[in-house]
Amino acid sequence: MNTMRINIEGMMARLTDAEAFELIDQPQDRLLARAAAMRDDGHGRLISYSRKVFIPLTQLCRDVCHYCTFAKAPRKLGAAYLSPKEVLAIARAGKAAGCKEALFTLGDKPELRYAAARKALDELGYASTIDYLRAMADLVLKETGLLPHLNPGVMSADEIASLRPVSVSMGIMLESVSPRLGARGQCHHGSPDKDPDIRLATIDEAGRQKVPFTSGILIGIGETRLERIESLLALRELHDRHGHLQEIIIQNFRAKPGTRMADAPEPDLADLQWTIAVARLIFGPAMSIQAPPNLSASGAEALVAAGINDWGGVSPVTPDHVNPEAPWPHLDDLAKDTASCGKLLVERLGIYPQFALDGRKWLDTGLKTAVLDHIDADGLARTDSWSPGAADQELPEIPATPGFVCDGQVERILQKADTGDGLNLREITRLLAARDGEVALIAQAADELRQRICGDRVSYVVTRNINYTNICYFKCRFCAFSKGKMSENLRGRPYNLDLDTITQRARDAWDRGAVEVCLQGGIHPDYTGQTYLDILGAIKSELPDMHVHAFSPLEIHQGAETLGISIAEFLSRLIEAGLGSLPGTAAEILDDDVRAELCPDKINTAEWFEVVDTAHRLGLKTTATIMFGHIDRPHHWARHLTRLRAQQQKTGGFTELVPLPFVHMESPIYLKGGSRRGPTWRETLLLHAVARLALHPFIPNIQTSWVKLGPDGVAACLKAGANDLGGTLMDESITRSAGAEHGQEMTPEAMETLLEELGRPSWQRTTLYGEAAAERREASFA
Repeated sequence: MNTMRINIEGMMARLTDAEAFELIDQPQDRLLARAAAMRDDGHGRLISYSRKVFIPLTQLCRDVCHYCTFAKAPRKLGAAYLSPKEVLAIARAGKAAGCKEALFTLGDKPELRYAAARKALDELGYASTIDYLRAMADLVLKETGLLPHLNPGVMSADEIASLRPVSVSMGIMLESVSPRLGARGQCHHGSPDKDPDIRLATIDEAGRQKVPFTSGILIGIGETRLERIESLLALRELHDRHGHLQEIIIQNFRAKPGTRMADAPEPDLADLQWTIAVARLIFGPAMSIQAPPNLSASGAEALVAAGINDWGGVSPVTPDHVNPEAPWPHLDDLAKDTASCGKLLVERLGIYPQFALDGRKWLDTGLKTAVLDHIDADGLARTDSWSPGAADQELPEIPATPGFVCDGQVERILQKADTGDGLNLREITRLLAARDGEVALIAQAADELRQRICGDRVSYVVTRNINYTNICYFKCRFCAFSKGKMSENLRGRPYNLDLDTITQRARDAWDRGAVEVCLQGGIHPDYTGQTYLDILGAIKSELPDMHVHAFSPLEIHQGAETLGISIAEFLSRLIEAGLGSLPGTAAEILDDDVRAELCPDKINTAEWFEVVDTAHRLGLKTTATIMFGHIDRPHHWARHLTRLRAQQQKTGGFTELVPLPFVHMESPIYLKGGSRRGPTWRETLLLHAVARLALHPFIPNIQTSWVKLGPDGVAACLKAGANDLGGTLMDESITRSAGAEHGQEMTPEAMETLLEELGRPSWQRTTLYGEAAAERREASFA
């Protein structure tokens, strides 16, 4: 053995080409250990797969690879190509089984070899196999919503360009860069499309055209280990150039009866493990390294130990047409096997998360909405149809895999949160990204903390929302409430309430037992700070005992600016006029990377906190909000929570946090294909639970929004750390404008009935969490 010149144990930096070749001489156990650690550094506990349906568009091929049973001569096929009807039947069966990927696999340019292929294409009305593939991918996409992944073999630049609008990803196995394999007596002899230079040119062109791409190597077909490393380095060079390779597949040769290589030896498990580990060490922590689970009889443990993080596509409907002798594992069994390795099985799309989350770069414009509809905040597959605001939907079950064992890291974070020591950004992000059985553990920890801090009583406030205008000159991309002055698009006409109407609505609320009115609206171009003072004065002169919870930090900022005074001076005038507290809205996500895209002309994070900080220092309490599930990610939520906590530690002025899941249905950013369709149920539950844990002990109250979540959703959140149901509202309009269907009011009777069914006592509170007066409670039930 050669003297080692690289330190495997300490290796995290990128290997040079020369260092990669030295891996040949390294002890296998050390290679595997380092590869597994590197995989964990990049992917944590997650092992992904894609739920796919396999569509073999044609099994004709002009190549004659000596290990292949997929390609067949025309005489052995009933038809040269699947018909459109057959393609749709397969796709629809996959859709019904929960598949999201339509994998089109086919032989390479059969019309260049077979007259039968040319005749069939003429009858179908297409000039080439690629043209027919394009039409069938488009048909499946439009008719079923499945997202096509295309494996048509070698492609020209024009062919790649023609397929990009109908596919979320493409692929071609490099197999090997060894030209020896094309010589007489070798596996690729007589297969012109297996020329390594031609295949590398296809992969390179796909990168140039920003196509998320899959490639890999086939081991055991006559190549040496040195040539495997050369092949992996060739792929790495192309990925360095374009950044387009989603995954590297390490596929082991399987000898098949009836082929020239039927008696060739198959690579053993140790050889497969060695190649997986070397691929991981060459490509580093971030790359997805895949090994098909159906091609290794030894099971999952050995492949996971070697450094994979992906199982590839697994179909609950169709066989592996390339390896028909090797059936797919049942997904439940695959989940259990993955759990037995200490990992979590997660579903992805045919396009990997990092590419799905950057659709502007990697997807054709016509595909961005379809992909966004299918992903969660991590870019993985959205596995339920639940959306905030929609009525008549059951809460999805958050599955827990049998054999699941909680990550020790999660347990340590939960213990730290319980003590109130303050979770750091990385710890909060880890909890927000929890899956599988982790979610129930986090919800339980949050609920136990809630019980200890707040008891079992659930509070609510009798209030009325008065949105005095929906005319706004700001252009928040998510907002379905605000209108331009002459606009009648989206929901409702533009309006601007006069003072008499505002005062009358406040009087009606008082008569119905309200202890507060919540005032917010669009930023009308004619409004100044004096407008807000006039609104406040009109209400307080009529109803001096009514608590006025009014004016977002955006309105405060704009009001001060229009009067040419400081924020402190404007707030002081409002307090003098009777302002009781500020709603902490206009926060959305307190991260300027998100705000630059979501609400670019709105106040930035520092300006929002300037208003809140000033208010707190003047003795004015505020709420805090987070509006999540659109273009944001868990690390943005974590930053938001830590920034709120830091502010609370300085000034102590937040009364509660109100998580507001994004309602997508009528939101402009969603309708224009720019956002996800709200958070998943798992993400929604976690945000409430993690907020309780991350903000402890500084912000004691976590509210859950019945307007966004409905009765079943708030009931679940009340078992996951929340302790407040918010307001009865009487006239909610902002969330309804976005498409929510849970109504504009929940009466005190309805709230207390809901809580009684949960076995939780209720209490009517004031805005600042005091007990509502008996007279107010009596009026609210009258």
